[in-house]
Amino acid sequence: TQAHRDAAVAFGLAAAAAVAIKVPTLFGLHLDGDAGFYARNLSLFVLPLLTAYFVWKRRLGGSTVVWLALAFVAAALFANVYPFTEGGSTQALTALHLPIALWLVVGVAYAGGRWSLVTGRMDFVRFSGELAIYYVLIALGGGVLMAFIALIFQAIGVDAEPSFETWLLPCGAVAAFIVAAWLVEAKQSVIENMAPVLTRLFTPLFAAALLVFLVTLVWTGRGVDVERDVLIAFDLLLVVVLGLLLYSVSARDPQAPPGVFDVLQVVLVVSALLADAVALWAIGARITEFGFTPNRVAALGENIVLLVNLMWSAVLSVGFLRGRVPFTRLEKWQTDYLPVYAAWAAAVVVAFPPLFDFI
Repeated sequence: TQAHRDAAVAFGLAAAAAVAIKVPTLFGLHLDGDAGFYARNLSLFVLPLLTAYFVWKRRLGGSTVVWLALAFVAAALFANVYPFTEGGSTQALTALHLPIALWLVVGVAYAGGRWSLVTGRMDFVRFSGELAIYYVLIALGGGVLMAFIALIFQAIGVDAEPSFETWLLPCGAVAAFIVAAWLVEAKQSVIENMAPVLTRLFTPLFAAALLVFLVTLVWTGRGVDVERDVLIAFDLLLVVVLGLLLYSVSARDPQAPPGVFDVLQVVLVVSALLADAVALWAIGARITEFGFTPNRVAALGENIVLLVNLMWSAVLSVGFLRGRVPFTRLEKWQTDYLPVYAAWAAAVVVAFPPLFDFI
């Protein structure tokens, strides 16, 4: 049957991903000693194979396949030809941004010729959220499995931890990503009930957290620390907020009238907008005082990209609450903006290393 064929192809590609991440060891590259190489190339061990799954499943044409393949070839070149400084900022930025740029390539394959349509892009948004949920669940189950294996081997005096680090963890992590994607495709009716519930649960919690942060910021008068780890955490928070917004938009009935949850959504967006503005001010002040660095410029650009989305999302959301803007406008804006994230991520990967002398 088709379901069995899908499963066979998905598990075959998952096994291929598990093998692929171990191939570099044949050339003397190991996870413990060549972390930079693996960080830059991690997405290239998985996403081409996931894209191949959707190429097969959607029966994509030859010209589309060629363009998808060229995107991955270009990504592999930019991830490996630059003379990165080991442990440097531009290498870390490439490792963080390359998967974002390539996720748009996966989206084109997933949409199967419907990428130009709002519904096609919104289906990919739903898939992305559902994939994240399934992958986390698989990872949690894998963690429990490894803990039990460690305990039972410890009972006979055998240390299984080196095998975990060398084989089970890296191979399982990449294989599980493709298995999770297959599960989303095979079990959509189940997951579609989970993701909207999680969105409705965490939207008010994140809105409350941001409001408390802003009140505390004003009350204490303290500035925002703009060290790299803090900037990454801050940007991840804003990305999660946008993810909640995006997924709630994808799960909502466009014809339903505004309700309490839509008010909470506006509170979340406006709070995130103010927090983003504070972060931008702090980054700008740091650049003015100490000059440009790869991390500061990347954070500045990312916060500007997020700020534009949040600003117009707030305008459209308020307009919808007031009955002046149809909900479909907000839906279209969110899906039209997806390539902007990928374009900025690609710019960081391609331009930042030579611009900052590969430091």
